[in-house]
Amino acid sequence: MNLPNRITLARIILVPVFLAIVSIKITYGQFLAAAVFIIAASTDGLDGYFARKRNQVTKLGKFMDPLADKLLVSAALISLVELNIISAWIAFIIIGREFAITGLRSIAAADGIVISASKLGKVKTISQIVAIVFLLIKDFPFNLLNIPIGKISLGVAVIFTIWSGLDYFNRASHLLKAGQK
Repeated sequence: MNLPNRITLARIILVPVFLAIVSIKITYGQFLAAAVFIIAASTDGLDGYFARKRNQVTKLGKFMDPLADKLLVSAALISLVELNIISAWIAFIIIGREFAITGLRSIAAADGIVISASKLGKVKTISQIVAIVFLLIKDFPFNLLNIPIGKISLGVAVIFTIWSGLDYFNRASHLLKAGQK
């Protein structure tokens, strides 16, 4: 297994570690959970960088990388729902969009077409990560100023989630129309 795939696998392994930390009540546990989440999320760029730099892009990596991202973000969102930090409908929108885009990519792949990540999709991912981190750490240090930065950034993330999802479907509308024939 090459280095990029090992990095991706490490991200997947960090998901249950994150879940364990976020679910137990320990002093500063939310900061530890946020740190594990940040480490896991940061490996996303790292594995892609090494895969391209070393010319080690593999089918396994193409499969595992988006799966790892979805597992990490989904685990965090479901945890935030369980902790009563966010509403379930918000998690549903974000996770539902991921299922929809995965399905769209599967339809395209069946026709030999690759739908790569758009810049809007990357902004969506970053906005989700920022929102999750601030929600985990209860808006620190902005909570000292009574600024609900977590909820604000979550609103931004939901907007980018919907916008990027619509953008993907708009860019791939010809595939869906062709599939109706």
